[in-house]
Parts: sequence; structure tokens; C-alpha cells
Amino acid sequence: MTDVRTRFAPSPTGFMHVGSVRTALFAWIVARQAKGQFVLRIEDTDQAREVEGSVAHIVTTLKSLGIQYDEGPDIGGPYAPYTQSERLDSYKVWAQKLIDAGRAYADPYTAEELQAFRDQAKAEKRAFLYRHHRPENPPIWDGSTPLRFKSDPKAYTWHDEVMGDMHAGAEVIDDIILIKSDGFPTYNFAHIVDDAEMAITHIIRGQEFISSQPNYLNLYEALELPFPLFATMPHIMAESGGKKLGKRDGAKDVLDYLKDGYLPEALVNFIASLGWNDGTEQEIFTVEELIEKFSLSRVQHSGARFDEQRLLWMNGQHIRLLSIDDLYARVADFWPEATASASDERKKQILSLVQDRMKTLKDLPILSNYFFAEPTPDWSMIADNKQLSALTHGDITALLTSAKDALKVSEFDPESIQHALNGLLESTGQKPGILFSLIRIAVSWAPFSPSLNDTLAALGKDTVIARLDQTIQSQPSPQQTDD
Repeated sequence: MTDVRTRFAPSPTGFMHVGSVRTALFAWIVARQAKGQFVLRIEDTDQAREVEGSVAHIVTTLKSLGIQYDEGPDIGGPYAPYTQSERLDSYKVWAQKLIDAGRAYADPYTAEELQAFRDQAKAEKRAFLYRHHRPENPPIWDGSTPLRFKSDPKAYTWHDEVMGDMHAGAEVIDDIILIKSDGFPTYNFAHIVDDAEMAITHIIRGQEFISSQPNYLNLYEALELPFPLFATMPHIMAESGGKKLGKRDGAKDVLDYLKDGYLPEALVNFIASLGWNDGTEQEIFTVEELIEKFSLSRVQHSGARFDEQRLLWMNGQHIRLLSIDDLYARVADFWPEATASASDERKKQILSLVQDRMKTLKDLPILSNYFFAEPTPDWSMIADNKQLSALTHGDITALLTSAKDALKVSEFDPESIQHALNGLLESTGQKPGILFSLIRIAVSWAPFSPSLNDTLAALGKDTVIARLDQTIQSQPSPQQTDD
């Protein structure tokens, strides 16, 4: 195929989870690899499930992640419209072709009659198939009743780019509904018509559709359409690995991750790695590397486990890859209030200092606030620390006083500060994990921070000495500690 065309065809039901985004991402990558086209199509045939604002939400999600489509409902294209509810006339034309060929008929049964057929099949311990009750002389279809496909049950063998060679017997083929009584087509019919009219070459979708594939193949043949390439994505599993990931397992809307300080590049990298790898030990990929190295043949058959801690780690890695100017532009909405009057130069200085410690952009306030405002002492940080809690009131006073004296005489650049801190280790006989942690907490009262010498240098000598004094003076008395 010289002109690869892929599509993402979500239903506008409100929630864009990682499974949907992965389908879109893989389809987009396949198109970009082949310098083809990636299409966004909205499948809104189930009007009862549509959630207001969902289309805009889908568009925002894709664009926020850098998954740019070439044709879609908001930008048009040669095969417009790209919303199924605006394509009803097209489905009627294709439906009439099937009617004229004797391959579609009006469903004359009431809901009660259909239920009776199902109950009968259940009583006889056999699968219900509508074709076993196909009417001999159905009425002319006038749109007031469902239109059903007159299937041709047969066994099928087909190739899936991910799952490999697959097969199914004739027993799974049935007379599926093509157009509902409300005039809207079913997904089963509409997506085949749309894909044909839009010249889609690759059908990349989730595993939930695989059981319907034999019916789709039967319908392709009845419509005299060639089979496109099929690629079925395995489920994304909950962290426990025992079931498909769902909202109850903590799965969030993908845009919520962006609001929580995750980078689009990290999300794309993480989502691409759910069930795919390039055969090497590489875990961090740029978008360009994904386009270069991705292949459907390396998507695994089994479900991929969603590991949020791995996403957090990946996000930190991608933060480190950014230039300071790029990162500065992205954290504009994450600075603490105390930086309101700070200069860009000062904020960039602090940002370059804390960049290596950031896991999400939301970490910025905790990592930076004490550089711009006086921190509030929280002695529980020492009391709850396994090593520091063993220090007595006198120990803390003595160690911080020694630190203050050592740092008073030091040149206040990172190298000189580190030299002074090393000398302090020798003179006090303390371990770095105790002495340096105590000093770090005393000047920042933050749960974590950059390297101590860099932190002290950025704060400045006067601020460091003043905060060590303040910590010594604010230390609870031994009686208060005992109480």
C-alpha cells in the first residue's frame, strides 16, 4: 500500500482513558511512519450514551498529547463529514445495496418475541442466534423497524497484525442489526461503510471487538469490499494484573494527568510502552524515536499492566531531558505564590537547581517555595525520621551550632560549601545521613530538596545562618518533647 490511512474513531461518551489514547497513538504512529494520513472520526450512532462536550474533550486530548490528525470534524478533509450522525444518508445508500442483493431485511419481531426466542435457546442450553428465527417473508423495510443483515454463515481464517493468524467457525456468524429503528446505524455497519468511503487501510482497535470480527468479515464480503489490515490491541490491565483497567481501579482521564503535572511526551512514551517494546532495554523514547522504531509486530498479545509508579518515573526522566527554557515555559502555572515578585532570572536559577528532583511539575512548589519565602518549622519531620528522632535536644543544638559556625567562614559557592560540610562531618563524627539531613530540614523544612551544597549556595549565606539560628531557637524544649 502506497497511501497508508489510519483512523481513530471514538464514541463521544466523556472519558478518554489510556486504552483509547493508545489506540489513537498507535494508529497515528503507523500513519506517520508511512507518511500517510491519520483521521479522527466521531462515532456517535448511540445517541443515548453521548455526553455533551465529549467531542471537544477528545480533540483537546489528542492535540494536548501532540497526536495531530490530518482530517477530522473540526478541520474537514476530502471525505467529510467526519461525524457519523451527519452521514446517515450514506448508510442508507449502502443498506439499499444489501436489500437489493437480498442480503438485508426488515426485522418484524417485537422485543417480547425476541426475548421468547432467547428464553427458548437458554432452556435448550444452546446459544441464541437470530438467524435461526429469520422470517420467511419479511415486510418491506420502511425504517420503522431494525434492518438486519442476512448473513452467510461460514468459517473464516484471517491475519491480525498483532494477534497473528486467527480463525472462527460458522457458528458465530449471525444476522446482526445494520440500522436501528431510530434511523441510526449500528457500529457494526457504520464503521465498515465509513472505513470504505474514507479509504482507511489499517483498522487498529481494542480487543473487545475481536469476537465480532467474523461477522465483520461476512459483511465486508456482502458489500464486496476488500479487507483492510487488522491490528487488535490487547487490554490494558489494572495494576494488580487480574482484570481490565477501569475507573474503579483509579484510571484517570488522560487530561487529568496533564493537569497533575505530567508531560505530554512522558504520557505518550508510557502509553506506547503498554504492550510494546522495540526489543532492546530502552525505556525512554522521544516521539521521533517512537515513530522510527515502532512496529505492530512487536505489540504483545497479552494484556499490559498499568503501572502508575513507572509513569511517575518516566515523567521525571522526561523532565530532565528538557532545556531550562522549555521547562520554564511549562511550569508557568505551577510556581508558588511566593514567587510573584521574583525575577525570571531568579526563578530559572532555582528551576535549574530543582529540575533533577522533579517527578511532576506539581513538585515545583514543595521544591522551590523555601527559596522565596520563610518556611514554617515542622518538627514532626524530625520526630518522624528514624535516624533524626534519636537525636536529643542538646544534640540538635550542638550540630546546628557547629554547622552555623562552619558555614560562616566559608566562601558561599557550592564547592566551598561542600568542603565545609565535609570538614563538619569530621569534626562532629556524624554520618552524612544524619548531619546533612538535619541541616537540610533546618533551612528548608521541605520533605525533599536538591543537593545540600547547591541548596545552601542558592539560599545565600545570610539566609542560611538566619534559618539555622531560627531553628535552634524554635526547637521544642526537652519537656515539651517529652509531653
